[in-house]
Amino acid sequence: MTNRIFLHGVPDTPVIWGPLIAALGETVAVPCLPGFCGEAPAGFACSKDAYADWLVALMEAQHAAVGPLDLVGHDWGALLVLRAASLRPELVRSWAVAGGVLDAAYRGHRIAHIWNMPVLGEIFMALSAQRLMARMFRQSGLPADLAAREAAAWQSPMKRAILALYRSANGLCFSGDWIARLAQLPRRGLVISGTQDPYVPLDTLSRFAQHHGASLHVEQDAGHWSIVERPQSIAAALRAHWA
Repeated sequence: MTNRIFLHGVPDTPVIWGPLIAALGETVAVPCLPGFCGEAPAGFACSKDAYADWLVALMEAQHAAVGPLDLVGHDWGALLVLRAASLRPELVRSWAVAGGVLDAAYRGHRIAHIWNMPVLGEIFMALSAQRLMARMFRQSGLPADLAAREAAAWQSPMKRAILALYRSANGLCFSGDWIARLAQLPRRGLVISGTQDPYVPLDTLSRFAQHHGASLHVEQDAGHWSIVERPQSIAAALRAHWA
């Protein structure tokens, strides 16, 4: 069993980590968010707090087996890593996040606002076909085979989970305990950003890193999926972070 947990984001699956894990050349845990690799368990709310509690439970089990954990998250996985690490810092040796941070000043992006709106979000989901998602992934820097595998998961369970998740987070507008609790984050942090990320600007990620005393790794001319575009460079940054 490994002490490293890599958590994917939206609208992804654990497959997204393939290039980075290959570059690292080691075994890590890559859990799938409930609802993103099939139907969510009965009664699972698919809310931000439900996902955070799910991650904490996974961390507790992993910590009991192998000790302090290294957490890595991308996009929503980054937000959940930060939340879980701030709730249970004693379980965490280090954290690293790419393409997302919890920032009270950040007001989300256009698609997040669409998914947050009743009816409009459902229309978006009804009209978005797998082939359109595959094209979006390819345009975002994913190789064709990985784009096709990720797009294949774009089905009803994932769509329902996404709408519930974004509405629980008011379209990525965070406040209250989700922000206040960040004061408890372990100090050993790494923030990864691509300069061409259309969803979360570099200044948001840079401000978060500075405020929380974390290291900042910037990939020039990389987008939101820098973990796929620049796996060798990010693998080197992670090795240095863990060393």
